[in-house]
Formats: sequence, structure tokens, C-alpha cells
Amino acid sequence: MKIPKNISKNAQLIEGIGASSWFTIVAEKKLYRIERFSNEGELECSRLFEVEPKNFDINSEYKFTYLSHCQKCKITQNKKTFKFFNNEY
Repeated sequence: MKIPKNISKNAQLIEGIGASSWFTIVAEKKLYRIERFSNEGELECSRLFEVEPKNFDINSEYKFTYLSHCQKCKITQNKKTFKFFNNEY
């Protein structure tokens, strides 16, 4: 599937049964900003997340995986699973 023009070329698609979503991540100080976009490119959420374990390397290859949404996200990297938590609520 082609990435919508308004989304970073680094976005990753997680395909779902009901709907698919694009995810992006950028470092912001000691946290990470994760944004989720609809299949068409509409921003659905943009939040700051903490990560466990803390040794996630945003500059190394990674893959968003299930279950990822606006409160929690999972990313695999080097055969490890990193859990991202949003504490805004």
C-alpha cells in the first residue's frame, strides 16, 4: 500500500481486519512521539510515550507490531519487544 503524501516516508503500516493504520515515531527529549494515521492519511492521534525497556534505539531498524493504538504501542527490534506507554490519561 502506498503511503499518503502527508505522512512521513518512514511510516509503517499495521494492517487490521477492520481498519489499517500508519504509525510514525520520533524522539522528543527523553520520550517518543508516536502518531497514528488512518489508511487515507488522516491524523488519528499524536501522543508522547515512555518505553520499556529503555534501550530502544530509534536509529536502528524496528517494526511496529500488534497491539498498537493511541494508548500503547509495541515495536520489535533485534528480536526484542519494546512496550510504549502513554501516560497522558
